[in-house]
Amino acid sequence: MDAAEPTGAARLREALLELLFPAHCVACHRAGAWLCEACAATIPGPGRLERVAWHRLRAGGLEGVYSLSPHVAPLREAVHALKYEGLRALATPLAGLLWRAWQAGPLAVDVVAPVPLHVRRVRQRGYNQSELLARAFCAASGLPFRPGELVRHRDTRSQVGLSLAERQANVAGAFGCRSGSLSGRRVLLMDDVLTTGATLMACSAALRDAGARAVYALTLTHAEESALADLAGGPI
Repeated sequence: MDAAEPTGAARLREALLELLFPAHCVACHRAGAWLCEACAATIPGPGRLERVAWHRLRAGGLEGVYSLSPHVAPLREAVHALKYEGLRALATPLAGLLWRAWQAGPLAVDVVAPVPLHVRRVRQRGYNQSELLARAFCAASGLPFRPGELVRHRDTRSQVGLSLAERQANVAGAFGCRSGSLSGRRVLLMDDVLTTGATLMACSAALRDAGARAVYALTLTHAEESALADLAGGPI
């Protein structure tokens, strides 16, 4: 059983929490769902994926990086709740949004791999939000799910507050593949947020070293160009 798959005790705990604390929209706080239909309808460009055409992503070995929305409301609040507030139940509706947008223009990929957390971080948080998203996305799409093949073997510091150069140095060489099972495969990396692309590029490097034929990436949100000026220190 991988780290993101809830145990019986975890499922019981989540059911009890849902009973004691009924779902309410993380964006508008309306009761009934963790992300209500009204808020979901306000997502910029709903129903389509946007290709993030930053030169360094292609230079970093990624064939294409696609995202559902800029990192703004309501997905900004949803991502925060999934990642930091323990609302695992959000993974299924958020993956559903990705799947519906994916259907409008699917990529030719062979397998889906989540961006991994270090085992210590998984123990602290209790789950990897990117793995939850990827699992639910694969359940909807039927694409093969490959958790645990790409691993983070070095426990890096948080990327928050770091410049682009610092982020790249922080994750350089932090990832690897357990075996050659992804050799020759077209891999879709999944993560919650694209900020500078440093983590995705480091993952892509590890996958390509292991023989991956092509690496794409899919995220819920991406940083807006105006928010990257201080981090990137130049054209993106």
